[in-house]
Amino acid sequence: MVAIQNSSHTLTSETTLRDIIKTIPSEYFEKNPLRAWLSVLFSLTAAALGYASIAFAPWYLLPFAWFFTGTALTGWFVIGHDCGHRSFSNKNWINDLVGHIAFLPLLYPFHGWRFKHDHHHLHTNKMGEDNAWYPFTVEEYEKGKGLISNVYRLIRTRFWWLGSIIHWANLHFNASLYPERQQEQVKFSYRLVIAFAVIALPILIVTTGFVGFINFFLMPWLVYHFWMSTFTIVHHTMPDIQFKEKDKWNAATDQLTGTVHCDYPAWVEWLCHDINVHVPHHVSTGIPSYNLRLAHKSLDENWGKYMYKTKFSWELIKDIGDRCHIYDPEKCYKSFVEVDAALKTD
Repeated sequence: MVAIQNSSHTLTSETTLRDIIKTIPSEYFEKNPLRAWLSVLFSLTAAALGYASIAFAPWYLLPFAWFFTGTALTGWFVIGHDCGHRSFSNKNWINDLVGHIAFLPLLYPFHGWRFKHDHHHLHTNKMGEDNAWYPFTVEEYEKGKGLISNVYRLIRTRFWWLGSIIHWANLHFNASLYPERQQEQVKFSYRLVIAFAVIALPILIVTTGFVGFINFFLMPWLVYHFWMSTFTIVHHTMPDIQFKEKDKWNAATDQLTGTVHCDYPAWVEWLCHDINVHVPHHVSTGIPSYNLRLAHKSLDENWGKYMYKTKFSWELIKDIGDRCHIYDPEKCYKSFVEVDAALKTD
């Protein structure tokens, strides 16, 4: 049985997101430059150890080295994530500089991600708006029959770990997907990524061979996307968490109760800077990653009966992959089996 602690309690309609934020001590929103830069040093050291282990490990230990290194690089993403939310530094030029540097080895365009991610936070679990693990409606699924629906089926079942790669490729290299005021920054970021890839990857292949490309880039990069896909699907996708239409969506309810706190092994939490202590992050993006656990404790004391908590397991991932397929306005999700059977009878 999947271990989930979820309550049937619901917030009153009068409760606002501001009411919830006010219960978090103000010091948890304060940026601490020393702690921020120590996080950078920690992630740099972890990645260096990872790459050293790849360089010197015997072949049969390489999968462990890849997995460690990819997890350490996920910590780089979390540092860039703080920069994107302006919770790393009070100076935006520092946030932009560190964010771009942290994202470059992941080939992730910083500004494109930042703008889309901000939109996700403004419209978490809102139909027609959220861009993270948005569930197809029956009509969208039927309309996309063929390649689109087949890819959707893959990433909603046993190939969920490809979801982050598809999200990365589809949304962050096309400036036309953004408002005109954002397009120049989006272009700057993806051009920088392309330039970096065009220079760095051939140098890696020339100096270490194609095997070196696989060992030092491809496999850690795939591990990073495995974690990104896993973290993000678990953050807001559960059989009993409802995506809502715009007229039924409520910021307080859907940020607090529509976000999942999931405990992962301690070494993953350390390397990834507690990004899965996720409820306080959706209550306010202004909380730096190093204060997320303190903020979570405060929320748990004041709003714990409304919060969704679980523990990572393969059974949890299987449950999501077996049940959370097509949007249903009444029972959250329908499975592909249910929808396909209904479509055949129509």
